[in-house]
Amino acid sequence: MKIIPAIDIIAGRCVRLTQGDYGRVKRYAVDPVVAALQFRESGASCLQVIDLDGAKFGYPKNEKIIKKIFQATGLPITVGGGIRDLKTAKQFLDSGFYRVILSTAVFKKNLVKNLIANYGAERIVVAVDVKDGQVMTRGWRQAAGMSIDQYLKLIKAVGINQILLTDVVRDGTLSGPNFVLASKVIKNNFKVTVAGGITTLAQLRRLNRLGADGAVIGKAAYEGQIDLVSVFKYFSRDNLAKRIIPCLDIKDGLVVKGKRFQELAVIGDAVELAKSYSQNGADELVFLDIAATIEKRKTLITLVQKIAKNINIPFTVGGGINSLADVKKLLAAGADKVSLGSAAVRNPNLVKQIARRFGSQCLVISLDAKRYRGGWRVFIDSGRKPTGIDAVGFARLMEKNGAGELLVNSLDRDGTKRGFDVELLKIIAETVKIPVIASSGAGSKQDFLQAITLGKADAVLAASVFHYGQIGIKELKKYLKSKNINVRI
Repeated sequence: MKIIPAIDIIAGRCVRLTQGDYGRVKRYAVDPVVAALQFRESGASCLQVIDLDGAKFGYPKNEKIIKKIFQATGLPITVGGGIRDLKTAKQFLDSGFYRVILSTAVFKKNLVKNLIANYGAERIVVAVDVKDGQVMTRGWRQAAGMSIDQYLKLIKAVGINQILLTDVVRDGTLSGPNFVLASKVIKNNFKVTVAGGITTLAQLRRLNRLGADGAVIGKAAYEGQIDLVSVFKYFSRDNLAKRIIPCLDIKDGLVVKGKRFQELAVIGDAVELAKSYSQNGADELVFLDIAATIEKRKTLITLVQKIAKNINIPFTVGGGINSLADVKKLLAAGADKVSLGSAAVRNPNLVKQIARRFGSQCLVISLDAKRYRGGWRVFIDSGRKPTGIDAVGFARLMEKNGAGELLVNSLDRDGTKRGFDVELLKIIAETVKIPVIASSGAGSKQDFLQAITLGKADAVLAASVFHYGQIGIKELKKYLKSKNINVRI
């Protein structure tokens, strides 16, 4: 769960409202830029900035100070307040802001669809502000005239999957979040960031257990009610739940599996396998069109659309991605993330462009490595072509260019079931701060455990042992749990 400090701004100053009432404003002496830097120093990895003047008047009023926060911190920033037209939303997203928050503008269906088509659903957040069971709009000052259930159906119909959920009655009161409301919305299969009344680490832990994607901390941080350093440490990368990810290698529209990308055998239908994994405990899926690059064609968009419609877990797509346009099409088709392999090696600047346009959160770099003279070298074109590039140095470059995760494939172990290359995983995991996904070599439950404990992987990906039923995902998670590994059961 992401912990997101909030910076609410009126007339260029940090403020907090109580229950959304502009007549009950508490102003803080700290400058918004200074506050943002202090949050970063405490360990924040992202921020939320709300232009309360913008929310009130219907257009941004504090753009200059918001842009200064972005430039000073370099952190991913979700920005909201007065974003009610395409031009305003595009200005923020094209400037590199992580996400934009829509509220009143969600009723403009063409606006929402346009933004999702151009930037992906991951970068569009809808504020669901609830007061006494009613959804509020226009800076929490006007009832939308519909129940929360009706509102959720409306936003789901236009492709929204990211929600900022606020119980207006709790906001600014330090009385704790509305757990019942949060649980209800989370069960509707949205990625939910909860705001309003959060005061303690215990409350944050409870939200995490409910399945919240994020939690916003506001007044409690400004008034010293919560120890942010301890909170960020608790929710650090090391303490996050480890993910189990089946991989679907696709060729000619079917799931296949081989050894070191050779001797491919057909496993079955991609859609049916995806549905099965989604229903049986997988945390995410990875779909790799393994021949797209060498055959110089695009990933199968239609298949991506079918899979996305049949699962309710995050979904990464890779193969044949060479441009911003390719990424745009895949995200619009329903992918949550894209994976770049050969294209990232040939054009590292493309990684920067994708991260800037669509956000680091949707960008996975697939790194194919093979041992060479005491180290590892990068290979491309499905492991067929050596590059001479040092794998660890390349991982560091990808993080610098904006990658959100690294999928580390050991060509020496692929399809062998001899265990993951924990030495390779460990050196990369200790080199970068972004999550590392272990791949290649799973043959036993112990292999998964070693990838996490010895290799320090944040997630573990496998194919054959899942496809052939040698290891069940639920069975694997119970085993890891018995070994004190934090996994979602």
